Amino acid sequence: MKKSILLTIIVMLFLNCKEEHKKQDIHTKPISSEQSKKADFAIVIHGGAGSILKKNMSPEKEAAYHKTLEEAIRTGHTILKNGGSSIDAVTKTINVLEDSPLFNAGKGAVLTNTATNEHDASIMDGKTLNAGASAGTTVVKNPINLAKAIMTNSPHVMLSGKGADAFAKEQGLQIVSPDYFFTERRFRSLQKAKKAEAIKLDHDDKISINFYDEDIKNSKFGTVGCVALDKNGNLAAGTSTGGMTNKRWGRIGDSPIIGAGTYANNNTCAVSCTGWGEFFIRTVVAHNISALMEYKGLSLKDAAQEIIQHKLKDLGGHGGIIAVDKNGNMVTEFNTSGMYRATMNDKGILSIKIFE
Repeated sequence: MKKSILLTIIVMLFLNCKEEHKKQDIHTKPISSEQSKKADFAIVIHGGAGSILKKNMSPEKEAAYHKTLEEAIRTGHTILKNGGSSIDAVTKTINVLEDSPLFNAGKGAVLTNTATNEHDASIMDGKTLNAGASAGTTVVKNPINLAKAIMTNSPHVMLSGKGADAFAKEQGLQIVSPDYFFTERRFRSLQKAKKAEAIKLDHDDKISINFYDEDIKNSKFGTVGCVALDKNGNLAAGTSTGGMTNKRWGRIGDSPIIGAGTYANNNTCAVSCTGWGEFFIRTVVAHNISALMEYKGLSLKDAAQEIIQHKLKDLGGHGGIIAVDKNGNMVTEFNTSGMYRATMNDKGILSIKIFE
């Protein structure tokens, strides 16, 4: 009898301890800041990051940026909403930004030391890990279209210079005179750069204080990019740029470098970068964010913060990223005073921001 009572007490104590342990698990389990339910689709864009301050921008100029950012993201959002692919959404969205003189890509690209335009672009398919990129092109109206053509219609990942221009012509892409890309504002910026005998990063006036004057202090129009998740669960990322004002020797930044300026993987996320390209190359920013998610189990938000606010910043790099993960979580992370950016989810909720 005593043994039976003792056994009953032991069983009750065991069950009680087990229940308490379950309660502790409930209270100590980390709560993710990101949604667990997968969104049908999502899209994020950027138009460059740098020393972008509200006090230096007129209401008219700010409104112009908002208008173009909205036009661009709605273009891609409509494609996704109608069941289109993330690759098409990224391409068409970036086309809008490339056709605007407000941003440093396509029509609004900065000038090199010899007063020419040299464009770089890249795109990546998260489903297949296929990618295409071009560097130093001079006559292709929309460089992102060339990057896509290289990805889909060639065995290569990157083409450059005259060869890339020739491939674009063979592919029937729209070719324009180099004069198409000329803008008076970019020409003035080049003259100031030459006068100061410095190579100026287009995105950030911290590189050369000599450039901070009324003529160009509001002209930090950087790289453009787009990331998207479509209804089929496929991710894509694309980036396009004119590079640095007064650049020489065929300099190429991170924008056309897969893994540095652009990366997409259906297992993790899609990323497009903007900022001081040399640092983004050295820290392989876009792929590193994906790797932290895949190998360490970090959320997109935590991975982006770790790379942009620590790894990149600690090395002296300035800039930012836009990203979307496989569940449709969207992130815009930067360590500068501003970044032209917009997000739009499957519910049609639009957010457009410029300043910090």
